[in-house]
Amino acid sequence: MIRFSTKAIATAAAGVTLAGAGVTTALAYGNTPESASSAQSAPAASAPQAPEQTEKRVATANQDRLFVSIKKDLKKEKKAALPGGVSTATSFWDPSTASGKPMSYQTLASPYWPLGTKVKVTYNGKSEIGIVEDFGPAEWAVAQHNPPALIDLSEKMMQHLTGTASNSITVKFQVLELGKGGVYRHSGTGYATATGKA
Repeated sequence: MIRFSTKAIATAAAGVTLAGAGVTTALAYGNTPESASSAQSAPAASAPQAPEQTEKRVATANQDRLFVSIKKDLKKEKKAALPGGVSTATSFWDPSTASGKPMSYQTLASPYWPLGTKVKVTYNGKSEIGIVEDFGPAEWAVAQHNPPALIDLSEKMMQHLTGTASNSITVKFQVLELGKGGVYRHSGTGYATATGKA
């Protein structure tokens, strides 16, 4: 007698389709009311399982493992898809920020990333992680640098990385996590690099 978990029955009702890295997997399970009612009345140990039933249970377990494995791969792929690249970083210091939080060491500003975005910035082997809490630089300031200035660092972070609070440097950046706050601009110089669409 084949018994299916609640998870397997729910999966049968909805069907599962996963698309990632060119793989599509469909899992479907079925059960009948007759087999369910007979399963309740028959003792679990009274009837030995036929080889076909055992094979089906093994196949079902393998499909479940494949489902979990593909789901993990998709999570890794999503994480790897976050933008990274090279940018000019400038520095700023303001008493207030667009997020409403006070200016701090970790405060970053960006014209294209949502408030709350976590970004790793690397310069000459030194790395710092900051959070986008303000908007900027302005479009004209972004465009006057090569590569475009996609990031404003707090003066304290700039001081730590370069020894000078007011500076303009070329850095590597990697977005670690996208925020859920507002975005200043949805287009402009360097937008494709900032959003990973270059």
